[in-house]
Amino acid sequence: MDDVKLRELAGRLSAVDGVAGVVLGGSRARGTHRPDSDIDLGLYYRGSLDVEALRRLAAQVGGEGAEVTAPGGWGPWVNGGGWLTIGGQRVDWIYRDLDRVRRVWADCGQGRYEVATQAGHPLGFYSHAYAGEVALCRVLEDPTGELGELREETQAYPERLGRALAEGLWEAEFSVQLARYGVKGDDPAYTAGCLFKAVGVACHALHGRAGRWLINEKGMVASAGRLEITPQGFAERVGAVFAACSDDEPALSARAVDEAATLVEEVRALTR
Repeated sequence: MDDVKLRELAGRLSAVDGVAGVVLGGSRARGTHRPDSDIDLGLYYRGSLDVEALRRLAAQVGGEGAEVTAPGGWGPWVNGGGWLTIGGQRVDWIYRDLDRVRRVWADCGQGRYEVATQAGHPLGFYSHAYAGEVALCRVLEDPTGELGELREETQAYPERLGRALAEGLWEAEFSVQLARYGVKGDDPAYTAGCLFKAVGVACHALHGRAGRWLINEKGMVASAGRLEITPQGFAERVGAVFAACSDDEPALSARAVDEAATLVEEVRALTR
């Protein structure tokens, strides 16, 4: 879908009752997409959203097979949206309650965040992703200018949020200790799960210390490895940890946990 068609679609979405603005999100907004990457359109709404109008529009542009949910249809944080195929290309509509996004942004300034269980987010949905999505998006339709103003505000990463994420490293340290029980119990799935949690928490701490938004798990290790403040060879070492963890030899898994512990210690030292 070229830019002209994208903006045309955004305009039609913006005309639906309740929609306050439309943005391009995900890898395409950041310029890190592949040719086959989905097109993610964020639909920021306020108050009641005319879901039936969205369903009619989805059928017009994506065919009768297009699926559109009511708000909350995908869960309390991912919210809802639509799955469409337009011209052979996957297009996702993703709802965001604009007033809730503003509340989360205010929480970020106070160093508050929460992590919720959410399908599709094995690490959990970090609430400050709402603010990061706005900061990293490309605004397509913004009749009142509110989204553009919020995007400008969110360019300044809250220092208190960064400190809070660094203080959350205790969970990474705890997860590494739990992984040791997995090795002793010959439970590689549990071991790997604990290490994934440890690495994910460490990635959030590093991004927080660097003042960079991290909005989900995809690409988090590579992103952390590119930060100015990060353990040397972070991404490569994390890859080696999980490669060893999948081995049938318990001694290798034990060494993988030791390396994960070392990585978390280094992250702790860098984020103090």
